[in-house]
Amino acid sequence: MSEQKARVLIVGTGSFGTMSGYALEQGGKAEVTAVMRSNYEAVKANGVNIDSVQHGNGIRFRPINQRNQHREAHHPRFPTNPIISSVSFVGATTLSHCDILHDDPDDQKIGPFSSPGVPAQVAEDAAKRYIDIYNPHGKLDLIYDADVRRCRWRKLLYNGSYNPVSTILRMDTPRMRMSAHVIDDLIRPIMKEILAAARADIVTDFTDNLVESDIEKGNLFEVENIVEETLREGEAKSVPMPTLRTVYGILKGLQLQFKESKGLWKPKFTVDNPYQ
Repeated sequence: MSEQKARVLIVGTGSFGTMSGYALEQGGKAEVTAVMRSNYEAVKANGVNIDSVQHGNGIRFRPINQRNQHREAHHPRFPTNPIISSVSFVGATTLSHCDILHDDPDDQKIGPFSSPGVPAQVAEDAAKRYIDIYNPHGKLDLIYDADVRRCRWRKLLYNGSYNPVSTILRMDTPRMRMSAHVIDDLIRPIMKEILAAARADIVTDFTDNLVESDIEKGNLFEVENIVEETLREGEAKSVPMPTLRTVYGILKGLQLQFKESKGLWKPKFTVDNPYQ
């Protein structure tokens, strides 16, 4: 009797989401439902063309199920479901709605995310099962990491500093390093703030940019995911983060400019605005 496939929902099918969906279906142990936004009609009609450093070139991929909307699955509805965390180091770019260039190997550190009401062993087993579903043939570099929280903070040292500053300045990483003062006045102070937040979160042994790419393509960028969440974690533990807080305020202003240009925000005073 054949093993029942895992049902996987992917919300957002940019370059990383698409490559994850392809890997899951290619492994033969998962049935993928992909929730899409702007690329829904194009992918539904034509599928996605993929050139991949690991899977090969000229691949035509269409997720088994496609949707253009979803309902948020909030934690209170599923309090006993195990949560796992994946820290991804992969190079993939959306060239158009139907074209993906995957030019850097899929490297992930995956482990359990501690959650009240979920036994540690259940979360650990879920993380290991996900690795088996995603990479059943061992072609990809997926590693189980029991201390994935530390890995997340380590990646945030880079993403939470270089990415937002490069977005504001419209500079790539080499140019920021060449200018020296950008590193001394912005990058290093932000890294120290993130490091302090990581240490407050019981992580003690610490020894081209996504956001900038979004702004160049005219996409909304990951202000909340990369910057706000870092601030929330640190400030919740009373860690001073003045540099990152300033950068966050500037990024939110840039985000509003992009929303207005796309018709997603109309300048007007809200009833609770104290500056009317």
